[in-house]
Amino acid sequence: MPAVSIEHYENFPVASWLSPPALRPAIMAIYRFARTADDLADEGDATPEQRLRDLAAYRADLRAAAAGQAPSPRWTASVFAALGPVIARFQLPVPLLEDLLDAFEQDLVKTDYTTRAELLDYCRRSANPVGRLLLHLYGIGDEDALRRSDAICSALQLINFWQDFTVDGLRGRIYAPLEDRRRHGVEGQDLLALRDGPAARALIESLCGWARALMLEGAPLVHRIPGRAGWELRLVVQGGLRILDKLQAGRFDALRRRPTIVASDAPLLLWRALSMTATRMNTRREGTAR
Repeated sequence: MPAVSIEHYENFPVASWLSPPALRPAIMAIYRFARTADDLADEGDATPEQRLRDLAAYRADLRAAAAGQAPSPRWTASVFAALGPVIARFQLPVPLLEDLLDAFEQDLVKTDYTTRAELLDYCRRSANPVGRLLLHLYGIGDEDALRRSDAICSALQLINFWQDFTVDGLRGRIYAPLEDRRRHGVEGQDLLALRDGPAARALIESLCGWARALMLEGAPLVHRIPGRAGWELRLVVQGGLRILDKLQAGRFDALRRRPTIVASDAPLLLWRALSMTATRMNTRREGTAR
């Protein structure tokens, strides 16, 4: 995800000064779980087979920790010593944590997607659990909030894909669905080889429009999250939209360069986050006046 926090695991805002202090240890424990699993799937020079074995062992340790049993010592100090008590205290939905592992495993065996629906199913496991886990910590679980959270998280995951063509290509991964590539006359090999051109840019423009629509669908959730956490979410939403703005400003040349959030973006992000609140307040005033 856009770097709007001190640390990040792609779509995971965590440990910024806006995170609720009382929940920060729990958020950090979930973050370390996800970060470690992500590293098992992507970092180092292990073979895909070894990575799958490591993720299977990691899943077994998760289940042991969730059951109040002793996990293996391999990740206990760095992950499960903190995560186990958090699962017990907050009754975290363990299937959401396992969904993240499913997505990491999928990245090792699947490198292309046929339809948008198929890619969204990947997002359902790679990104949406993060938002649902955080909502669980905040005590929010109604269907409207979950739906909007899913939209934000899926949008962030998609934005990460459209931001990372130059990274994913080196890993042999194509996240632009085949149905979209065919519509624009772009071959998968064109994306892997980072062949820029009008057709590729039209494809990326279409994909960015999809991500923006999803983000705007989820954005009203910021008004449901109280206090500091609500401000964190505002900045996350605006950070994702800012990446899309930069892609648009570059005429969707994502095969040539990777846009990022930098320090000079902070004032604009803060202003846009404040404007989200002001818009909500104006709506309330108008409703009261009527």
